[in-house]
Amino acid sequence: MLKKLKRDLLKKAYPFETGPVTLQQELNQYYFLFYPDLRTLNWQMQGFDEQGIPLYSSYIDVEEKRMVYYPISIGQYGLAVFHDYLKSCSAEKKSSFLNVSEWFYRHRTETENGIFWLTDLPRPEYRIQTPWKSAFAQSRALSVMLRAWQLTGEEKYLNVSKKALAPFHLDITEGGVTACRNAGHPFYEEYVAAEPTMVLDGHFFSLMGILDFIRAVPRNLDPESHDLAKHLFDEGIESLRYWLPKFDMGFWIRFNYCQMSHYPETDPCSKSYLRLILAQLKLFHKLTGRKFFEDYYIRWKNYDRPVNLIRMYMIKYRALQKLKRL
Repeated sequence: MLKKLKRDLLKKAYPFETGPVTLQQELNQYYFLFYPDLRTLNWQMQGFDEQGIPLYSSYIDVEEKRMVYYPISIGQYGLAVFHDYLKSCSAEKKSSFLNVSEWFYRHRTETENGIFWLTDLPRPEYRIQTPWKSAFAQSRALSVMLRAWQLTGEEKYLNVSKKALAPFHLDITEGGVTACRNAGHPFYEEYVAAEPTMVLDGHFFSLMGILDFIRAVPRNLDPESHDLAKHLFDEGIESLRYWLPKFDMGFWIRFNYCQMSHYPETDPCSKSYLRLILAQLKLFHKLTGRKFFEDYYIRWKNYDRPVNLIRMYMIKYRALQKLKRL
C-alpha cells in the first residue's frame, strides 16, 4: 500500500482518452478510445485462446486460480480492435473484430427475461459464487454487436441486441440487471448480486451501450425497441441526480455504494478510478448537456490533491483489510 501511495503521489494517473462526441447513426469510435495492447487495456488480461479471444486471470481473493472469459473486457478488446480497423481498413483487423462479435453471439444465454452474458468468476467481496449477470457486460455486447451489424448487415447481431435490452428493464430481484428499480432510482449493475453492489463507472458504461442502440436503431426502423432504449437511457441519466451525492465523501468519492452487512461502510476509489469518473462526467455533460454532470466534475476534480489522496489511503487500507484483500 505504501509503495502504491508513493507511485500515486509521484506519477500521473492513467490518462483516460475520450473519443469525439457524436450522436450520428453510424457507430464509429467508441466514447472512450481503447487500444488492443493487453497491458494498456487491463493488466488482468493474460493472453488469448486459440480463437484469439482474450483470457482473464482471477482476483487475489479467489481461491481457485484459473483463466476465464470476462465479457466486459472481451468487449473492451473488441472495441479496441474496431478502432484499429477504422484507422487501417485492414481485412485482418476486420476479421479479428468480427471474431469477437461472433464470440458474443455464440456465448449468449437466452431466458424469458432476455439475453445475457454471464461471467464465471467468483466475486467474494459481493458474495457471488455462481456465474453472474452484468449490465456492463450487456452494454459491451451491445456496442460490439451493433457495430458488427452495421459492418456486415447480418440481422442476427441486431436481433440479439434487441433482446439484450430487456434485462435493463428488470430489477435484480426479478432476474434483471438493474438495482433499486422498484424504489424509483434505477442503477445499472456492473456486478449483479443478491443485494445492490452499485459500482459507479459500471452504471456510466452501461448507459453508453444503451446510447449506441438509440443511435444505431432509429425509431423509424423499430419504434418499440428504440423507445425502450430511449426510456432506459433517460431514466438512467435522471437517476444519477439521486445517486451521485451518495458517492461524495466530502474530499474523495466512493468506489461503490454497496450496503451489504459484511461490506466496508465506506470503500473509497483509487486515484485512477477518480480520474475515470471525472472523464465520464465530462463526457456525459457533452453528450446530454445536463449541467449537474459539469457541477460534479468541477467539485470532484478539486478533490484530486495529495492531501486528500493520503487521507483516502487510510480509509482504503481499513476497507481492504475487512475484504481480506491485504
